[in-house]
Amino acid sequence: MPPPEPMPGYGQLLRRGYGSLAAAVRGCGDCGWELARRTWAENAHLAWGEVLLCGLCALGWTALRRAAARRLFRPFGEWCNLQPKDAAKMPESAWKLLFYTLSWSYGIYLLFFTDYPFFYDPPSVFYDWKKGMDVPTDIAIAYLLQCSFYGHSIYATAYMDTWRKDSVVMLLHHVVTLTLIAFSYAFRYHNVGILVLFLHDVSDVQLEFTKLNVYFKHRGGVYHRLNDVISNIGCLTFSVSWFWFRLYWFPLKVLYATCYSSLQLVPNIPFYFFFNALLLVLTLMNIYWFLVLMGQMQEVNDVREYDVEDSKKTTTAKKKEAGLQLPNALKEGMHLKNGLVKDKRL
Repeated sequence: MPPPEPMPGYGQLLRRGYGSLAAAVRGCGDCGWELARRTWAENAHLAWGEVLLCGLCALGWTALRRAAARRLFRPFGEWCNLQPKDAAKMPESAWKLLFYTLSWSYGIYLLFFTDYPFFYDPPSVFYDWKKGMDVPTDIAIAYLLQCSFYGHSIYATAYMDTWRKDSVVMLLHHVVTLTLIAFSYAFRYHNVGILVLFLHDVSDVQLEFTKLNVYFKHRGGVYHRLNDVISNIGCLTFSVSWFWFRLYWFPLKVLYATCYSSLQLVPNIPFYFFFNALLLVLTLMNIYWFLVLMGQMQEVNDVREYDVEDSKKTTTAKKKEAGLQLPNALKEGMHLKNGLVKDKRL
């Protein structure tokens, strides 16, 4: 096994990645549907039993979430006397925090407490690659958990979660992720898949933890400064980790390995363009959400919690305010009490 390569920079990624893609395009004289169909038939290994098991687990995640929300999360929110709006959103974040903490912890175990060298040597994900090779049991378990959860998440985003302005992008993200997970398993790219999942789950853990602290900072009619401080710190660390894991390590570890190293180690690797196109779409969505999050950093009420209903209410309130003529005293920061104008006093 060759020694680990030093991690490249963005310039090296662009030069070598573009060079490999361009060379692959020039060398693909018979690319088309016929080649794709033949490549699928020769290299894909996905049994119907595995698809059925994944579908049953997705239904299990949905049933488990409903039961946890009804018997655990909602009663806990009522016991904490959360505000109605926060109590309605809390079960969603609690459920996602529970899953992503579990999945990311398992990813840490696979990458740092076993003999897999994928994190420190990303090109090693393609060492000894063979079509139809056996998937190790510990990696197969991670794939079953993640694939079934993202199958559940497509349904949950459309019918269970709070609908937000970026929910359509979130649905696209889940579809792309589910496709990547399923196809990488079928074509035995499971090693790189574990690295992709690890680099993405950490941001979701911090996101949901931060949102929960936002919900809990006003409970029982009392403001809790500790939750407010934690939510502000969480927003900062979330933004840093998003950039570091998804916009720094992900392209320089994963995209470099899939765009450049894959062709060096496996010259005729199947579905090279398809998988790299999906990974590039995932990168573009990471950039989009990072820009959205940076635009909202000045108001840390709730990361990506700009609900459609809230925006409608805000628009309606602004229209009403525009049509309502207020006394000059009120416009200058005073309020009425018993019909008299009183100065505001702290």
